[in-house]
Amino acid sequence: MSHPFRFGVQVNTTTPGTSWADTARRVESLGFSTLVMPDHFEDQLAVAPALAVAAEATTTLRVGALVFGNDYRHPVVLAKDMATLDVLSEGRMEFGIGAGWMRTDYDAAGMSYDRPGVRIERMLESIEIIRGLFGDGPVDFRGDHYVIDGLDGLPKPVQSPPPLLIGGGGKRMLTIAAELADIVGVTANLKAGEIGPDAVADITPARFDEKLEWVREAAGDRMADIELNSLVMSTQLVDDQAAAIEATASMFGMSPEDVAATPVLLAGTPDQIAEQLEERRERWGFSYFIVQGLDTAIALEPVVDRLAGT
Repeated sequence: MSHPFRFGVQVNTTTPGTSWADTARRVESLGFSTLVMPDHFEDQLAVAPALAVAAEATTTLRVGALVFGNDYRHPVVLAKDMATLDVLSEGRMEFGIGAGWMRTDYDAAGMSYDRPGVRIERMLESIEIIRGLFGDGPVDFRGDHYVIDGLDGLPKPVQSPPPLLIGGGGKRMLTIAAELADIVGVTANLKAGEIGPDAVADITPARFDEKLEWVREAAGDRMADIELNSLVMSTQLVDDQAAAIEATASMFGMSPEDVAATPVLLAGTPDQIAEQLEERRERWGFSYFIVQGLDTAIALEPVVDRLAGT
């Protein structure tokens, strides 16, 4: 059985003439479930304080990162920040974490860009620590990357526990997500450290068929409880859907058929986009779609109004 549709919007900073608090209130008023932020060192607001302001400005809007780069913070610090955010928002925090992927972040900050396996192992240790700190009692942990000695994480989050979102595009990350996460984000494989030709080649419908099979195999009996998430890379509200698909296919070097079906691209009128989303839920089970930018969120209001909660 499919989960009901819900929608999020990814924003990273204010838009001219609009305060951050107003941005959050507008996202909420449009019927979106969640405001999420990327976690990079480029021109964007710092995630934790910005999410706290967004939560304070709203009453139902959920907030989170898509996703926190594990290497950028010690898990004890991240656990305290997120538990505090959950308390201040009265239980509206979604906890998204990843292994870190953008090479330019690491280079600019002078951090070692370890091979993917090492970064993933660090993330797994962090998840175990953070979940322990969210729970009752002190945490003792001895791993290859972190050592925690009898620390009781305070405050405790309101949600017990907060929903965990893990995204990935490769088999190992998607297997981990299927085994551990409440929300599984299925993306392109970003092992190259950038969004380039390798990532574009990994967003065809056939590749998503394979990725979802990995998730189903690893999830087993958990599959019915997992919410499947897709981050939409490009959304085009246009009257001529065919022309938009042709132009996008030429830009990405994909076939028009693949562009029309991939879950990370949307194009058409509101009615056509609603139909695309319904087809993607039917084929893959995606029900939680996150689009990028406040302007896109505003344009998609008719779609959200039609589908959210159904």
